[in-house]
Amino acid sequence: MLLTVDLERLDIQPGHRLLDAGCGEGRHCFGSLYRGATVVGLDLDFDSIRTPSKNLRDRGRESGQMGAMLQGDAFHLPFADASFDRIICSEVMEHVHDYAGAIRELHRVARPGAKVAITIPTVTSEHLYLRLGDEYFESLGGHIRIFRPRDLAQGMAAAGFDCVGCGFAHGFHTPYWALRSVMHLPDADQSRMVRAYREFLIRATASPWMARLERALNYVCPKSVILYGEKRPAPAGNAAASDPAPLSAPASAAASAAA
Repeated sequence: MLLTVDLERLDIQPGHRLLDAGCGEGRHCFGSLYRGATVVGLDLDFDSIRTPSKNLRDRGRESGQMGAMLQGDAFHLPFADASFDRIICSEVMEHVHDYAGAIRELHRVARPGAKVAITIPTVTSEHLYLRLGDEYFESLGGHIRIFRPRDLAQGMAAAGFDCVGCGFAHGFHTPYWALRSVMHLPDADQSRMVRAYREFLIRATASPWMARLERALNYVCPKSVILYGEKRPAPAGNAAASDPAPLSAPASAAASAAA
């Protein structure tokens, strides 16, 4: 399974409530469900979650856990304060204008002490794609900024997350997207080279040897950087802030509708 966030490093445990904000087709949702978490994925694009939401729900039922996806955006999360133990937000912040506001909303629904992983493309890879063509940034749904990790770290700190580490991922994907940019991004899937490289990526996910090679490449040409953080603990004596909040009724209804 192709994951950007290291779920072991995020320390997902059975019984944790996890939110994947900007879940797409739910890679991290399924990975977290396998680890015993109660999982809610959220994405603005309903078409991307239409089929995975049913699969996630079914997998959850098989394992006796809740797995659901719903449509929504990172600025108006349909959850009560302090609802989640773990939060993932992967490759979202480069698409939104007010990333600081999105981080504040993630902070709102995180429990005190909750762990978060936020990923963005690396500056190096983004500048490479920009020099190879304009489509990467001008296509519908493209990136609107080249993100420096320090800016993300500052936004997390301002919201109330302490950054505790970083990681890198997808060394194989940097040349893949460079190739797509060269082959005119809107029509890239018609290229034999692009299709061949994509087949290589699919095969690489199932090869332990290729996984080790990519981990080495992650120190040379990563496509993504991951910042890991923790929500600052509640003030001493504030027991209510530490108790898990129930998922709101509107959110539960929306999750069922999406599934």
